[in-house]
Amino acid sequence: MTRPTHDARTEAAWTPSSGEPPLASRLMRATWRDLPAAHHRVGVERGLAVPAADGSTLVTDHYFPRAEGDFPTLLVRSPYGRGVPWSPQYGMLFAEQGFHVVLQSCRGTGGSGGDFHLWRNEAADGRAAVGWLREQPWFDGRLGTVGPSYLGYTQWALALDPPPELKAMVVQVGLHDPYALFHTDGVPHLETALAVGAGMTYQHRGMGPFVRASLRLRRGMRAVLAARPLRGAYAGALGAEVPWLDQVLSHPDPDGPYWEGASQAGAADRAAVPTALITGWHDVLVDQSFEQYGRLRRAGGEASLLVGPWTHTSALQKGWAEVFTESLAWLRAHLCDDPSALRPTPVRVHVGGADPAVRDLDAWPTGGGAASWYPTADGHLTREAPTDTAPVASFRHDPADPTPSLGGPLLSRTAGARDNASLEARADVLTFTGPALGEPLTVLGPASARISAATDTGYGDVFVRLCDVDPEGRSVNVCDGIAQLRTTGADPVRVTVPMGHTAHRFAAGHRVRWQISGGAHPRYALNPGTGAPRTDATEFVAVRVTVHADSELTLPTETGS
Repeated sequence: MTRPTHDARTEAAWTPSSGEPPLASRLMRATWRDLPAAHHRVGVERGLAVPAADGSTLVTDHYFPRAEGDFPTLLVRSPYGRGVPWSPQYGMLFAEQGFHVVLQSCRGTGGSGGDFHLWRNEAADGRAAVGWLREQPWFDGRLGTVGPSYLGYTQWALALDPPPELKAMVVQVGLHDPYALFHTDGVPHLETALAVGAGMTYQHRGMGPFVRASLRLRRGMRAVLAARPLRGAYAGALGAEVPWLDQVLSHPDPDGPYWEGASQAGAADRAAVPTALITGWHDVLVDQSFEQYGRLRRAGGEASLLVGPWTHTSALQKGWAEVFTESLAWLRAHLCDDPSALRPTPVRVHVGGADPAVRDLDAWPTGGGAASWYPTADGHLTREAPTDTAPVASFRHDPADPTPSLGGPLLSRTAGARDNASLEARADVLTFTGPALGEPLTVLGPASARISAATDTGYGDVFVRLCDVDPEGRSVNVCDGIAQLRTTGADPVRVTVPMGHTAHRFAAGHRVRWQISGGAHPRYALNPGTGAPRTDATEFVAVRVTVHADSELTLPTETGS
């Protein structure tokens, strides 16, 4: 690897700060176990003023190894502040391993000047940060990026037109498309939007304000959900007006002008930067990680994918040792010419089920077969295709008592795999269950459903979920999805419902179950049943949904399953 040289006078101009990481950061650092051994003591320069693209100040902290020699640099741009957990988790841990870490607050957050916008400023401000790096005597021309969630978005924004110094990215449970964070098929992700609103508004102010805001939102959630109309009703629960929140929820069309320029998918299509992707099966952004990987691989890019048994937050907590080790291996391989810790295959997935396992794979999806399952009028799930399209069951979805959300890919504490007994006991939830399996069934890849259904109002939603039922009858969610129904008269319409990717092994003696209902509230905003916009509707009516026999659940199965 050729490294740029620096004028000797410039090299001599930098005297390392004597500053220590904050006490709270050092205490948190001491709690982590099972991490690679530290190689260096860490110093920090705090509160550096870096000019943004518009000339406003981006407040920046610089963590560095207290050692002689050249070290590569990691740029970490965040709207969540620069204190705990970001200071120890990214500043300290990576500096200990021999990296300069530039931890920067995005425009309008963490003391930085200007106004924050969900997507308009990150590409330009990322390039401005790299321009500042080029002027620093300790910057040797080797640049990587790393970070989770919106910190993934700032990475993709920089990669749209990547600077030549950018040699590696690690996107952990990361975002590239704000629309897909807030909507599926035009259905607003209400609970996620409220959580993001609290996070973006308060997290950069410190842990105390953020915790208080989260508790206030929890206490005020019932009032928000009961409000008619929904628009603007969350100001009290969030403790402030959040103008962009109304905007994102009230623009359900991904092709509308509001969302122009929001998605950074083009950066993955260019595949110019070697990229490691890390996600969890119950991460609220898991589908975005799979889309990123697919785009990178189709474009011929160098990419790796790790999928663990995590939610959005547990990947950075319970899963942190594996996530950090994976991230460090990728950065060392591409910034330090040290590929010794890379795994031999590009894909590693944790396979769920009664006997969890880890699989290293050459590709994703794996290219195996597919199995189709069909509902019957007696509540069974069969492999035998129907001979007619007759109705098999119906349910009534009442917005006055909406079907609740339970588990799955959420930002809340209730995310993940859950016992679905309480949900399946409701009259507005249909279940179709297959026979006990004589041998294990391994599902690897994207699951989907084709729903054939009619509604009595012309408007409704259909929420579908795959569950694993053990011999004791405990039903646990595996993956799910939602779509809108728009029907005319009694004739059914057919809609395809993507249910996300999964890697799950149904053990022998277990049964495959397919849930069908009219929603999952408050995960998704209620459908008023009238065709009115969800954020502005004041009248909500109950909807009867009738499911027909030609509905189909399709599971990607491993060859031989």
